[in-house]
Amino acid sequence: MSGQVYVISHPLVQHKLTLMRSKETSTGTFRTLLREISMLLGYEVCRDLPVTMVDIETPICATKAPMLDGKKVVVISILRAGGGILDGMLEILPSARIGHIGLYRDPKTLVAVEYYFKVPDSMTDRDCIVVDPMLATGNSAIAAVDRIKETSPRSIKFVCLLTCPEGIKAFHAHHPDVAIYTAAIDDRLNEKSYIVPGLGDAGDRLFGTK
Repeated sequence: MSGQVYVISHPLVQHKLTLMRSKETSTGTFRTLLREISMLLGYEVCRDLPVTMVDIETPICATKAPMLDGKKVVVISILRAGGGILDGMLEILPSARIGHIGLYRDPKTLVAVEYYFKVPDSMTDRDCIVVDPMLATGNSAIAAVDRIKETSPRSIKFVCLLTCPEGIKAFHAHHPDVAIYTAAIDDRLNEKSYIVPGLGDAGDRLFGTK
């Protein structure tokens, strides 16, 4: 099961991603699309979450029915752009615990530098979903998962809108046990480490900054 990559090719996902790629799409529309596409990705990411049968009473009779097994899911957002995916995930996982990890990319070395880390106190037996719109060089994702593994969650998945062969290779060289869920695998990185064709800087487009 090492090095798994799942491309979510659902037509609605691909349609919304195309709209997000367009440079004509406004900040507000980009934000809305990111939340919508994140909900759709979330359904796929949660498809294999373990369940257990519990006893309940319906208005008609007693029965057994499935519920998520173990502690609540934790969605960990890589700041700052990961917040856009987090919002969509919480639409379908409203009771999920939330974590944040702050990383910035050194402009010279491209190495990820941590400046913030906050997750629930007890991560053991929790299923962890790490979210960030872009998996480009992979440096931020690698650093984030390195840190999260120190808390010993039951499982970790990584969710992004876009990635590229270079990012996948780098990430799975360090974390072959962590599956990647994405809407598309683009062609390559350019000389500035942007995904091509990509959609530009996801954080800038999400927050209207440059």
